[in-house]
Amino acid sequence: MIEEATVDAYGGDEQLTGLFTMIEEHLAVPFTTTVLGVEVSVYKIDLTADSIVAVCARGCHRQRIDLLDLPLPTPAPDGTAWIDAYRHWAGR
Repeated sequence: MIEEATVDAYGGDEQLTGLFTMIEEHLAVPFTTTVLGVEVSVYKIDLTADSIVAVCARGCHRQRIDLLDLPLPTPAPDGTAWIDAYRHWAGR
């Protein structure tokens, strides 16, 4: 999967963008998960300068959580295999 996402990439930034694109295309959002004991809705995936983040919401509050640190629910939503590939690529 990593090779599929990064086949045309030159360097880490382009590899990150390739992985982000695959996650954005395949991950079924929104989905609900628990962060620090609080249920949140992940409604968007975003790319920052150096990572991929999940944009989470609870009521009127919004927070970005690095996808490497985001706990996934059970059962996991469709497309989480791409998150696993990203985590493997990042060495986690």
